[in-house]
This record gives sequence, C-alpha cells and structure tokens, in this order.
Amino acid sequence: MLGPVEDGGTIIANTAPGCWGPMITPRLRGGHEVTRPVYVNGAEPGDALAIRIRDITVTAIATASGHDSSPEGFCLGDPYVAARCPHCDALWPETHVEGIGPDAVRCDKCGNPVKPFEVVHGYTVVFDESRSVGVTMPKEAAEKIAHNAEHYAALPDHSVQHPILVYAPSDMPAVMVRMRPFLGQLGTTPSMPLPDSHNAGDFGSALIGAPHQYAVTAEQLDEHRTDGHMDIDAVRDGAILLTPVKVPGAGVYIGDMHAGQGDGEIAGHTMDVAGSVTLQVEVIKGRTLDGPVLFPRLDDLPPMARPFSADEKAKAIALAREWSIDQLEETAPISVIGTGPTLNQAIENGLGRAADLLGMTVPEVRNRATINGAIEIGRAPGVIQVTFLAPLSALDAAGIGKFAREQYAL
Repeated sequence: MLGPVEDGGTIIANTAPGCWGPMITPRLRGGHEVTRPVYVNGAEPGDALAIRIRDITVTAIATASGHDSSPEGFCLGDPYVAARCPHCDALWPETHVEGIGPDAVRCDKCGNPVKPFEVVHGYTVVFDESRSVGVTMPKEAAEKIAHNAEHYAALPDHSVQHPILVYAPSDMPAVMVRMRPFLGQLGTTPSMPLPDSHNAGDFGSALIGAPHQYAVTAEQLDEHRTDGHMDIDAVRDGAILLTPVKVPGAGVYIGDMHAGQGDGEIAGHTMDVAGSVTLQVEVIKGRTLDGPVLFPRLDDLPPMARPFSADEKAKAIALAREWSIDQLEETAPISVIGTGPTLNQAIENGLGRAADLLGMTVPEVRNRATINGAIEIGRAPGVIQVTFLAPLSALDAAGIGKFAREQYAL
C-alpha cells in the first residue's frame, strides 16, 4: 500500500477511467483500473473508516461508452476477469492498438484482434470546458477523437489501459447530457484477493465456482468483500461514506469515476472518466460494519427521507399535543448499502444490515423505509440503498450519530 496517512489525513488521487478502457485491455485482471490502496494509521480489522469526499473534478475531455456484449471465446469464464486471445490461447495477453474501431486492440503475440467486449450501441461524448455539460459526437468527430484517444481521455501517467475512445462509437449523436460526477469505486481493500470490479455482492457472484484463479465460495465472498464497487451516484463531493475495515491499514482505493449516471446504470455502463479526487479519512475504532453506510448530500436524499423543516416540526408537535404525546422522536437520514446477485437479494441484504446496525427488526426497517425513506437502485443487477430517517438515539448507540449531525446540521 501507499502511505501511511494519519487518522484525519487527506488523500489526493488522479484516477483512471474505470469500465470500458480496462474491459478492452486484457492484461488488467480486475475489470477496472483503480488506484493503489492507501494505508491509514490506526485502522484495524473490526474498525470502520469515515471517508469525507471533499472534491471530485473531471479531467477527461471526452469519453465513450455504451451497452455491451461479450463475444464467445475471448475469456475463461468471465470477460472482466480472465480475458484470453482465442487465436494463440494466451490468458491476460499483452496487447497494443492498431488504428481505430472495434478490432483495434491486437495481441502482441499473434497480432490478431482481442475483444472480450463489443459495443452493441454506443456513443462518444465531449465535455465543455466548465465540465457541466456534454454533447455526443457524430461518426466523423468520434473517429477524429479516436486517433488521439489518450489526449482526450486524459489518462493518468501510470495508467496502462487502452482508451475506449479508440472504438469511436457514434450510434447516438447530437445528444446533450448533464455532468454530475461521482465515484463508482470507493472503499477499502477486501481481506482476500478479489477483482476490483467484482468487489460487491452482485458482480462478485460471478466468482462463485468460476473456472479461473479468482474463484471463491459464496461464504468467502460474504466474508471478505467490502462492497467498494457500488456505482451509487450519491457517492460524490460533499457526501460522507463509512466503510468496513477488513485488513490492517484499511487500504482505501479509488476509481471508476463517472461523469454522470441515472439510477440503476441500466445500460451496464456510463460515462467513465479520468479525474482528481480529494478525500479526508477518519478511523472509527471498534465500529464493525458488514458493508458501506452513506450519509448523502441533502439534495441527494429522496423526498421522504429529508429532515423535517421547522414548519413541518411545528405542525407535528401541535398534532402530537392534541393526542397527549409529550415528545416526538428525533431522526436523521442514513443510507445503508445492500448488494446481492439480484435486486431483491440486495434489498434483503440492505434491510438486514440496517437492522443489525441500528438494533431494529427488519420489519421496522421496512416500515421506516416506506413512510420516511426509499429503496434506491445504485446498479442493476444488485446494488441498492436503504435510505430512511432513523432515530438519532439509534444512530448514537451505533456510534455514528455524529456524522448525521455534521452532514445535516442537526
């Protein structure tokens, strides 16, 4: 690991695009290209880590993305984790780029195209100088960008990926998009080797009984994963993320920055970009977490989970007095992350984690998330947020009430 950084210290990173570039770079075994992990002094297994996201800045000028397919023969069971050249049978082959287009990535050994993934319907998007909007490109412009892909991708110095811009997809030109950058990967190192893109309960399920060296059992996945790959659009500047610590020093890692995404990332991919990130870390001693807990920005909370206004409180207090209720429960928002092979299993995972964390029953969490919250989808097939107004007394008993007070000025 890099570091160490002191408890309370700052981490600044320049991140590489997460999905498509690594997906077409067979030497990368994780499916993504993330930063080296950082050792945090004082963090031990069984603790938690609070990560305050101070800044996220997109440095990429352009990117490309789209819905994918995986051609037969280009992997050993999993195209993200075990890409192969079907012509010379090399696993994780070294490759280079010749020209542009879907056959541009070629095996160093035999010279044939190696494409664990193809773009079924895709786009190339260029961002304005203020990094607030983007516009998708027609074919001629996409191909011009493809010929200078590394410049437009703004890859960090030590990145080894082939920029997805070399594919030059242009199926959806002249579309305007908003930029709302966030981190698809932010978390701590798992306690056994897991491919970074599969460090979650949904994609991680592909490792169970897999035919390659990163195979795990279901029990190992549950024990060792830290759910760092969430693709939750609320993991952005101003949010506070609590993560489990499963190795000495925590091993904070960052990656898969997205320029923007709607809930669910339903195309399977969004606008992966290079960018800079500033984080502040704090060790929470003895606070064991099964998975991540998020305190989103106020404007990212679903309407029913937002703190009550002074006017709403006054009306509720008056109503309570009519019915001889002396004191109303004090609440604050919390978002507990759940992951699993399917959305239903992810919801059950998130409900169970929230109940365990706050000393409630699952039926109580269901009720609170229904009348004072929402189930939000981070990524299909199986990352969700159980977001709701929780009793401040329960948050305090769990040792995390101070983060709610800080985040929502309670």
